[in-house]
Amino acid sequence: MRARSQRPRRRHNPLRRRSDVVEAWVVVVVAVLLCVVVPLTGTVAGLFSYDRARTHAEEQRAERRPVRAVVADRPASRPTVPGARGHGYRAEVRWTEPGRGTRTALADVRAGTRAGDRVTVWFDRRGRIVAPPPNDVAVWQHTVATGLGVAGGTAAMVLLARAMERRVALRHRLAEWERARDRTGPSWTRRRA
Repeated sequence: MRARSQRPRRRHNPLRRRSDVVEAWVVVVVAVLLCVVVPLTGTVAGLFSYDRARTHAEEQRAERRPVRAVVADRPASRPTVPGARGHGYRAEVRWTEPGRGTRTALADVRAGTRAGDRVTVWFDRRGRIVAPPPNDVAVWQHTVATGLGVAGGTAAMVLLARAMERRVALRHRLAEWERARDRTGPSWTRRRA
């Protein structure tokens, strides 16, 4: 009795066309791109984005300063930014600066803030009220969003290229079938007189 080899044998199949072999290899390449390259590009883009966002946040923390102020009057009843939830209400705030005395300005405060509540107001180097610098959570949100966006875009490009290749392969396959039919068709049909 002869032992059979577990290794698949390659046989020449007369029905296998060149386009079938090319398409099989394209499927393998697409699978590798989707499983390896797409996550890798998303990770690289996320890491690059994290470095830039963290540097930007550190620069903003260095140039902006927080001041504890007291809300002087009741905040506006409507948000200053349409659709703002929890932010964007304007109120006059008051604080004391050493050497400059008491100062007032209009600042954005959270919903539910009342007159007399203490809020943190951020100023830039020119003394203008600005938004607070991004914290670590905002930096990570930016990083993850960038990584997912780049990975999704890369995956979309790979799948779009696959769809285009499939259309071209289908066109070539139909042309091959047409040529094969033209070669073998006359031998299948009988001429009738």
